[in-house]
Amino acid sequence: MSLARPRVLIADDHPEVTKAVCRLLSLDCEVVGTVADGGALMEAVQRLEPDVVVLDVNLAGVHGLEACRQLTQHHRAVKIIAFSAMTEPELIEALIAAGASAFVSKMASADLLATIWRLCAEQ
Repeated sequence: MSLARPRVLIADDHPEVTKAVCRLLSLDCEVVGTVADGGALMEAVQRLEPDVVVLDVNLAGVHGLEACRQLTQHHRAVKIIAFSAMTEPELIEALIAAGASAFVSKMASADLLATIWRLCAEQ
């Protein structure tokens, strides 16, 4: 993983959230793409080779738990940040157990960039 500009794929089915996250990350990260449904996620990861996937937990087509499992199984080097407005401890624990590297609340999206850099530095 390059520490110069982490390659980030955003997976969220809310266009306004996707635009805001792209703006937030674009100065310090290379946003390599966006997907709006779980069906496109695996293909996009294979094709775009991101360092980090910012994954909406309620992504259309595939729940975040299943997406984490699939990504972890097929793309072990990719860091997954589960991204959701739902902050129930049980959900966060299940996401981490399913392979997410971190959880960031959509209400604290300013933490997203710092989390990306922390995960990339751990590599």
